[in-house]
Formats: sequence, C-alpha cells, structure tokens
Amino acid sequence: MKRTRVLRAAKIIVSCQSSLVHCTVRDITSGGACLQVADTFAVPQTFELTFELGRTRRVCRVVWRSRDRLGVAFEPEPRIAA
Repeated sequence: MKRTRVLRAAKIIVSCQSSLVHCTVRDITSGGACLQVADTFAVPQTFELTFELGRTRRVCRVVWRSRDRLGVAFEPEPRIAA
C-alpha cells in the first residue's frame, strides 16, 4: 500500500469517556494511518477517528505506539444485513 504523507487535523473519539483527543494525521493508506498526539497514554486500543471536518469517520485499532505517535489500522466497516 502506498503511504501518503499528510498533515491533517483530526480527532480521536473515546466512546467510553465521551471525550475527544486532538491529533494530526501524519501519513495515511487505505488500511491505516500514523497519528501524532500530545501523549498516547490515554488513548485506548480501539477508537473512532474523525477528520475532514467530520465528513470521514473510521474505526481504528492501535498496532503500535510511541510517546507521541500511534500507528493504527482501519477496521472494516460493519456490514448491514438487508
């Protein structure tokens, strides 16, 4: 997958706490992204990421973390039975 470098403001939605964590998308692929945050300590293993002023919302799973960056994989969208 080709990684595209970006600097895009985004928000991590922590559903169990109903809180937002501001972050920056550093790079992105169709399967995941690298996010920069002030501190990764309070970010759970799974969360929703919203960017493009709320037009895009993706479920993410953390695959690696450092002090101020997260590598996340985008989880597949749940399928709705017809």
